[in-house]
Amino acid sequence: MKTLFFVISALLFAGVVLTGIWWPPIYWSLILLLPLFLLGLFDVYQSKRAIRRNFPLFGRLRYIMEDLRPKIQQYFIESDTDGRPFSRIHRNVIYQRAKKEEDTTPFGTQLNVYDNDYEWLNHSINALPFNAANYDPRVVIGGPACSQPYSASVLNISAMSYGALSKNAILALNQGAKIGNFAHNTGEGGLSDYHLNGGGDIIWQIGTGYFGCRTLDGNFDPESFQKKANLPQVKMIEIKLSQGAKPGHGGILPAAKVTEEIARIRLVELGQDVASPPYHRAFDTPLTLLTFIKQLRELSNGKPVGFKLCIGHRSEFIAICKAMVQTKIYPDFVTVDGGEGGTGAAPLEFSNHVGMPLRDALAFVYDALTGFDLKQYIKIIASGKIATGFDLVKNFALGADLCNSARGMMMALGCIQALECNTNRCPTGVATQDPNLVRGLVVEDKKTRVANYHKQTLKSAAELMAAAGIKHPDDIHRVYIHRRISPDRILTYLDSYPYIPKGSLLKKPYAKQFELLMTISDPSSFSPNFNNLNWEELEWARKPMTN
Repeated sequence: MKTLFFVISALLFAGVVLTGIWWPPIYWSLILLLPLFLLGLFDVYQSKRAIRRNFPLFGRLRYIMEDLRPKIQQYFIESDTDGRPFSRIHRNVIYQRAKKEEDTTPFGTQLNVYDNDYEWLNHSINALPFNAANYDPRVVIGGPACSQPYSASVLNISAMSYGALSKNAILALNQGAKIGNFAHNTGEGGLSDYHLNGGGDIIWQIGTGYFGCRTLDGNFDPESFQKKANLPQVKMIEIKLSQGAKPGHGGILPAAKVTEEIARIRLVELGQDVASPPYHRAFDTPLTLLTFIKQLRELSNGKPVGFKLCIGHRSEFIAICKAMVQTKIYPDFVTVDGGEGGTGAAPLEFSNHVGMPLRDALAFVYDALTGFDLKQYIKIIASGKIATGFDLVKNFALGADLCNSARGMMMALGCIQALECNTNRCPTGVATQDPNLVRGLVVEDKKTRVANYHKQTLKSAAELMAAAGIKHPDDIHRVYIHRRISPDRILTYLDSYPYIPKGSLLKKPYAKQFELLMTISDPSSFSPNFNNLNWEELEWARKPMTN
């Protein structure tokens, strides 16, 4: 191919020279041909790309097609029910609701109702009329030690930091939250001016980097926390232990990205790499985690304080529950993030293979809190690929009191699932800091779409529950949702995740599925302790063991 490139180049140039004898304007073609020849010549002698070295100039078509492939796939090849992470039908319904367009569908479902994992809701002969449905259900978050409880919508904006999202995206989300009377989680990137300028209710997330409330060496700073936590817009405080998209993975913000604005918002040094470690410095055991929660509640003058986690070792959450029973210090809420959650950038293996999926994690957390008789003090927030009214209802059935959505809200802003969040080239101006792209996102238009999407999704969930004879999310149970697991076998969520009795983990005998976890968990350590096991007496000792 290299020889062919030189032969073709020689013929073209010879043809131009000969033709130029009779028709001189042909020499203008050299403006195009000469740069292409030099580019091909560079390909021949460069050593980093074998395709370009062997197929000069033509090898570059590979990279063009590789770039176009996802777009061709999305727009011309995939069906309405394909597409990942969100199918076309799910993206369409978000866009339609955000724009207040017709969101009904004709001619029946496109889903194969006999496929494995098809799910449906039981309806009732005694369904509620739609005028009796509760279209804006609220949940009061705040346990016995909370003096400023918050009445939250059952659908809110999940954690997304300024920096990961553009300033216009943050402004539109927060102003949409203001219009719709729901809450906006800041993400761990700190409480920015763009969160505050919108006027919407804020859940301030505190991650391992303690951005916005840290000393220069990266430790938690009570004074700077207290100052921001008592702002009227800040309604709740969330400690991030882990997130579904990359649990157990820290990160580095390179010095080149630490602008003066970012340094001011995050309280970091200008021009220095900033680390987000995979662990917290302010606590290292379940007991000290609860002490930290108590400290934050006191510094915020009694605002709700909770924590967010993706379930990994289940024994760690059991250890936290034991610490709650021992200290009588209770978080006001627990946010359960599923392993299918999204992020701007994560290693492939973490996105695909680390962290418990939301359905399993949510049922486990609800059962654990119920078993220790702690659920009465603590609300559960579900987070992880929640976009439709049915998603809300499914998670309510598993034990969630309310839900957070990130990617659904991004699509309401105009996100087209271009999958370029980590390139700074987001074409819709949502997940980029490029000012030329950010300007395309018009806050005045998008804030209304965010509010519309929230309202219409709640309406959908309310009407689904009304069809089942239910008025409030508190009244739905696991038996209401069915799931096909094989062509001839159907289980309800109750079959898959049976409830355990309230208080049943406070004394022996424990529920069988919790026996191992109760044995190896300790409130003084996150690490499981296998030293107390009597392997001979345990029924499951000969089976593969997980913690």
